[in-house]
Amino acid sequence: MWHFINKFRAKIGQEPVQFEAGFDHFCSGVSLMGPLWDNVLGYWKASLERPDKIFFMKFEELKKDPVAMLKRVATFIGHPFTIDEENDGTVEGISRLCEFENLSRLKVNKSGTTKTVIGELDNSMYFRNGAVNDWVNHLTPEMAQQIDDITRSKFHGTGLSF
Repeated sequence: MWHFINKFRAKIGQEPVQFEAGFDHFCSGVSLMGPLWDNVLGYWKASLERPDKIFFMKFEELKKDPVAMLKRVATFIGHPFTIDEENDGTVEGISRLCEFENLSRLKVNKSGTTKTVIGELDNSMYFRNGAVNDWVNHLTPEMAQQIDDITRSKFHGTGLSF
């Protein structure tokens, strides 16, 4: 989110938010969409209450096994892959087309725009690196511990863990 916000701020001619200030805001629950933990927990609980209507996935799960996740999504939306599609490589082909590297290179995602409630945004703003655990390149061990502590506290007793 810090990267995205700073891309947006640069677009409108504002100074970037310093990393430490962004971290403090995040930990305090200050963001455009409210506290991340409340949003995630709201969707988690809703997915448990209405599993036929709300599909909850974790980015790490998607990155670990995109083919399995694609099959789960297809089943969830009521269009599971056929045995033939699974055997002929269709699922793997779709998965490759949906890889971060492929999507980020599409012309529409390099030069297109999207109208949003906060203004027109370049589609390229939604892409950064698509990597799991990139936080290690930005957070100190103390910062990581602070986020882990908040996450454990917020999600305690919910069945949700990261």
